[in-house]
Amino acid sequence: MAVPKKKTSKQKRDQRRATWKRTAALQAKKAMSLGKSVLTGRSTSFIYPSAEDDEDE
Repeated sequence: MAVPKKKTSKQKRDQRRATWKRTAALQAKKAMSLGKSVLTGRSTSFIYPSAEDDEDE
C-alpha cells in the first residue's frame, strides 16, 4: 500500500525557490551585459553577422 511522503518544510521550499531565483537573476544579468556589449560594438565573445558583411555578398 502507498505511504504518503513527509511534508517538506517551508524553509526547504523557500531555500529552493531562492536558489532558482538567484540563478535566473544571474542569467538575466549576463544576457543584459552581452546585449549591451553587442550594441556598443565591444563584444569579443559573441560572433554575429554585421550589416557590412550582408552587403558584400
